[in-house]
Amino acid sequence: MVMPIRGLNHAVLFVRDAQRSAAFYREVLGFREIVSLPDAVFLRAPESDNDHDLGLFGVGEAAAASPAGRSAVGLYHLAWEVPTLADLRDHRDRLAEAGALVGASDHGSTKALYAKDPDGLEFEVSWLVPHELLGEETEMRTLPLNLEAEIERYGGDRVGALSRVPPAARA
Repeated sequence: MVMPIRGLNHAVLFVRDAQRSAAFYREVLGFREIVSLPDAVFLRAPESDNDHDLGLFGVGEAAAASPAGRSAVGLYHLAWEVPTLADLRDHRDRLAEAGALVGASDHGSTKALYAKDPDGLEFEVSWLVPHELLGEETEMRTLPLNLEAEIERYGGDRVGALSRVPPAARA
C-alpha cells in the first residue's frame, strides 16, 4: 500500500528560547507569527497557506546542543523553497548580514544556501531548477554555488519547480 503523502506540513524544533528563535525566523526569513506563548511560538512561512510551518518550543538556556550527526542519529536540517533565484539572492544577503550563512551549494537540480539559527540548528533555503530544464548538467552533485552565474543562466525571476505542486499541475 502506498501512502499518498504530498509534502511536509510543518516542523517542530526544541530551542533554548522560543521568543529569541521566533525573532530570528521573523526578521531574517520573513516568517509570520501565528501564536505566541512564553515558551512556544508557531510561525507561518511568507507564502505558505499552512496553519503553521514551524513550531518552536523553548526548553531553557541550559539545554545542550544537539549531538545529531556527530555522536547521535537525528535530523540534519530542514529545507525551505523560494520561488526565484532573485529570492535566493535576497535570502543569501539577509542570512549573511545576520551572521547565519554557513554554506552555499550547487546540487545540480537544486541551488542551496545553508544557515544556522540562534541555537545552531541548520536549515537550507533552496531554489529548484524547473523540470523542463533538467538534464545531464543538472544531475545530483555538490559543487560550490556561484549564485550570480546561476542568475545569468536561468534569470533572476524564473519561477523554479515547486515540490508541493502536483506534477500534473506543473505542465
